[in-house]
Amino acid sequence: MSNKSRRGSTRVSPLQRVTVGLISGMGVFALLVVLAVGAGLWAYAGPGPSARSGERTTVDLRKGASLQEVASSLKRAGVIRSSSVFATAAQITGASRRLQAGEYEFASRLPMSKVLAEIRDGKTVSHKITVAEGLTSEMVVDILAREPLLTGVAPTPPEGTILPETYQFQRGEDRAKVLSRMVDAQDKLLAVLWEHRQPGLPVLSPEQAVTLASIVEKETGKADERPKVAAVFINRLRLGMKLQSDPTVIYAVSRGRPLGRGLRVSELANPSPYNTYQNAGLPPGPIANPGREALAAVLDPPQSADLFFVADGTGGHVFAATLEEHDRNVGRWRAVEAERAKAAKGGK
Repeated sequence: MSNKSRRGSTRVSPLQRVTVGLISGMGVFALLVVLAVGAGLWAYAGPGPSARSGERTTVDLRKGASLQEVASSLKRAGVIRSSSVFATAAQITGASRRLQAGEYEFASRLPMSKVLAEIRDGKTVSHKITVAEGLTSEMVVDILAREPLLTGVAPTPPEGTILPETYQFQRGEDRAKVLSRMVDAQDKLLAVLWEHRQPGLPVLSPEQAVTLASIVEKETGKADERPKVAAVFINRLRLGMKLQSDPTVIYAVSRGRPLGRGLRVSELANPSPYNTYQNAGLPPGPIANPGREALAAVLDPPQSADLFFVADGTGGHVFAATLEEHDRNVGRWRAVEAERAKAAKGGK
């Protein structure tokens, strides 16, 4: 047989061509799969999109939202590039069963893996609301009512049952729930302070301690003076002296709302049980919500012989153990008041 004939017999059969085509197609498919997986991994682990405005993006994920809804919300907000990759990753990692609703803030270009982790761990945005010492319960409820990020209505609790502090809350949280945390915090603190109270105090119950602490709170805004004021009132209670506290009279007149003026003689003569100029001992209940320092001062007051105090003209008070010394201090304060009145008149 000639060489030419042998060369003619090496032609590729149809079956071989199909096989080669399949192999080539599988190679292309495998390459596409590898590229798709690589793109998915990059979308999951690589840097996320830049925030559309500022350095962070806020997203509110509603309670009961499905995985697809969560993924779509994140995609629409520009937090992730692919909702399908997010949903797939959530299912593969098991995070889809643990996604938590709430308000989230995501940093610009945060990787999808970290976005998923934050939602899985419930790292929601915490807002803050502050209750200052010495506010009445009605005032605290007013503060809660004015906070637009809260929902629902909070009832007014009994006077003196709230612990003034800064509290965290989440967008959409119920006002009554936030208020309940404030009351629980006061209960816990008071239980500890009462257990470790100084022996022999003339306050016979935690409720009486809160009442006296509320008067101390309203008498001075200076933290270092609260123990001194508490000691004065403790000494007066032991001796059966009237407390003679202006804030108790103001509470009788306005339920603790600022008067914007001095007390009138008729108000000082008001027979209300809250008027400690007319009645010996403690009033029937707190006149405000005292803070930690006032409560601690009442239940562990310093040893002192002081029975009087009066303003010193600098925002604080001067203390005295005798009436004679107190009268001199009052004289100095009246001189300060006279000078201020003269200066005010001259400035008009």
